[in-house]
Amino acid sequence: MPIDLYRIDDRLIHGQVVVGWGQPLNTGFIVLVDDDVATCDWERDLYRMGVPPEMDIHFDTVESATANHAKYAADERNGILVVGDIATMRRLVKGVPEIRDVNVGGLHHRAGRGEKLRYVFLSAEEETELRELAASGVTVTAQDVPAAERVSLADILQDSSLSEAKK
Repeated sequence: MPIDLYRIDDRLIHGQVVVGWGQPLNTGFIVLVDDDVATCDWERDLYRMGVPPEMDIHFDTVESATANHAKYAADERNGILVVGDIATMRRLVKGVPEIRDVNVGGLHHRAGRGEKLRYVFLSAEEETELRELAASGVTVTAQDVPAAERVSLADILQDSSLSEAKK
């Protein structure tokens, strides 16, 4: 079975991913793709603590995730792949053209970002990165939890005053 969810979430693994998405999707494994976390023992240990024992977690760099993607996609269990930022997802999509649908699940407030949805804040550069991701043939939507309505990229990038109505 292919990976069920390709998610951009700056918190990486947390309750919303594990419980909110993991349970409804009957997830057997999560692939966390982050070049820094993949090479740091204590960060891997911290993220491992957030995953229940019946769910496997794999830590990959973009390079190793690209190399391992076919193995993950062939796993009989359902899987989630999560990255912490748009740039990482763009790098992954370049190496794994099979990725056709990306979920923006949480990009939170920080300097230089404007609010698009209550859980999505973007800089001008990040807006451009999402447009480029979509131009490469990937469907980009925002959805914080499975029960919420999916928001199209066009709606995400609308003027903030228009997106207020979607909150």
